[in-house]
Amino acid sequence: MRETILWIYIVLLVIGGMIGFVKAKSKVSLIMSVAFAAALALCAAHIIFQAYVADLLLAALLVVFAIRLGKTKKMMPAGMMLVLTLVVLALRHVRIS
Repeated sequence: MRETILWIYIVLLVIGGMIGFVKAKSKVSLIMSVAFAAALALCAAHIIFQAYVADLLLAALLVVFAIRLGKTKKMMPAGMMLVLTLVVLALRHVRIS
């Protein structure tokens, strides 16, 4: 379950970076989304075995999206990604019997 949630987030993260590149010609958005997605994919594929690494990456993304939301005051895309990242981080720690 945790890996599935993480894989969905990874796909959405890359799609967001691609949209940022297409709409705003932001190479940084594309590069950073792919870099974070690659690191999270290593965690989801259990190549990086420490569970806290994915949590640290998600926490770093929370900070990035919070800063962007603070600067732009726009819910899209930073606010949406902030909420989505928070949900993914929380769901990674929910135990399902």
